[in-house]
Amino acid sequence: MRSLYWSLLLSLGLAGFGARAQTAREALRRPPGQVVVIGHAGSGFFTPLNPFNPLPPSSLRSELKALEDGADGLEIDIQLSQDSVPVLYHDTTLDTMTKTGRGCTHQYPAAQLVQLQFRGGWPYDWFQHERLVTLDTLLARLARQPAYPYLHLDLHEILPCLTETQTLRNSAALARQLVTLLQRYHVPAARVLIVSDQLPTLRRFRQLWPELPLGLEINGGYAANLGVAQTEKLDAVVLAEDLTTPDNTAAAHAAGLAVVAFGARSAKSITKVVGAHPDAYEVDNVRKLRRILGQPAAAKQ
Repeated sequence: MRSLYWSLLLSLGLAGFGARAQTAREALRRPPGQVVVIGHAGSGFFTPLNPFNPLPPSSLRSELKALEDGADGLEIDIQLSQDSVPVLYHDTTLDTMTKTGRGCTHQYPAAQLVQLQFRGGWPYDWFQHERLVTLDTLLARLARQPAYPYLHLDLHEILPCLTETQTLRNSAALARQLVTLLQRYHVPAARVLIVSDQLPTLRRFRQLWPELPLGLEINGGYAANLGVAQTEKLDAVVLAEDLTTPDNTAAAHAAGLAVVAFGARSAKSITKVVGAHPDAYEVDNVRKLRRILGQPAAAKQ
């Protein structure tokens, strides 16, 4: 009788994991020719032409503009403050993209970080006066939408100001805080993708919220890392433009994984990425991707 009990319990557990994987992958996979349009860091990075973009990556206005341009969702760069508050910021140090910040985000409480102004240099700073914001601030704005857009949360964990021990603690705290925030705002798990190149972090999210889709960012060694993603039963691989090829996408799909591409701004480069048939595309130019996909212009909000 006891063996029957444990067999039933094990089968229910495996069925539950199968349902989690199926639900997560159903939310990510798309039929051939259909691509989920995701604003990369919102409206992308500072660019002088094609088009002119003065908005800092992962700033509040940049993320909201991507939605205005017709994005289905947002890629958001996330780091953690000294007092364990998730904030939006892309670079590894504050020196490179803020006017007065120095060092790393984890060295300052959130109240100080949100006072820092982004720096883009000439001529961008004539057109932008953005400050860092918390993820809480962005989620509160997104909660006003009829439905949450897709949220690809790109975790920035390996920072030059952190020791190895601090990095482990920082990643653990980041995972806990993100799950708490997402659940507080009732963001459906199927609308989220957690993106990291750190397997311990992805495993931690699985423990905290098993339904969350998980994506491994691969920057090299594609075949080996694809095998890792499959062995770990992740839901997606996240690939830069140069790794997003038809062969790589086909291999990921054969392994049961969705493919998320990122990068590229020119029409030629975007068309090449689209031709590799990813399931989602974190693009630097939402309007151009929509035109290439033959989608109508976004209605003004």
